[in-house]
Amino acid sequence: MRIVLLGAPGCGKGTQAGIISKGLGLAHIASGDLFREAAKRGDELGEQVRSYMEKGLLVPDEITISTILECIAAPDCAKGYVLDGFPRTLEQAKALDRALGERGEAIEKVVYIKVSPEELVKRLSARFICRDCQTPYHEIASPPKVPGRCDRCGGELYQRPDDSPETVRKRLEVYFAETAPLIDYYREAGKLVEVNGERGIEGVSQELMAALA
Repeated sequence: MRIVLLGAPGCGKGTQAGIISKGLGLAHIASGDLFREAAKRGDELGEQVRSYMEKGLLVPDEITISTILECIAAPDCAKGYVLDGFPRTLEQAKALDRALGERGEAIEKVVYIKVSPEELVKRLSARFICRDCQTPYHEIASPPKVPGRCDRCGGELYQRPDDSPETVRKRLEVYFAETAPLIDYYREAGKLVEVNGERGIEGVSQELMAALA
């Protein structure tokens, strides 16, 4: 089974992708991890990826597609895979479909983990990190034992600028603007399944597995 998992930052996409991959015996392909691994390699594709990442630029669609296709051609993807974080745009989705079509393959299911913007802001703006050892915390999911202090080293906890409520809202606006056409594309293709991402990890995973059964 070839699956695409869609969802805004903070929806729990990475967690659910891991649960799906284990439950169904599929490879978990997270685009961010894939780029970091590619950048460590010394080959031509890896060097191209690294050059964009070092400049803080988005990796172009052509290179992104090449990296993804190289990964899904590997033996550990023979039984299927879950794509997490890709495609991000309509153009990437169409390019992926074309590339898979040339191999006689296709994405079978696209699951959209739907969470309200208000809930996403609450989740994302509750993240803090230790100034000394960089251990992450979350006011709701994983709070420190002592408010404002790291459990591990006692260091001060602070919030990154990109996790402030105002910045989070702007990030989400960009995400939804880019992803709305993507959701419509997969819905029209009859491949989209929506699940309620506000039910808690176990509730969401149960709904997800039922949708993929």
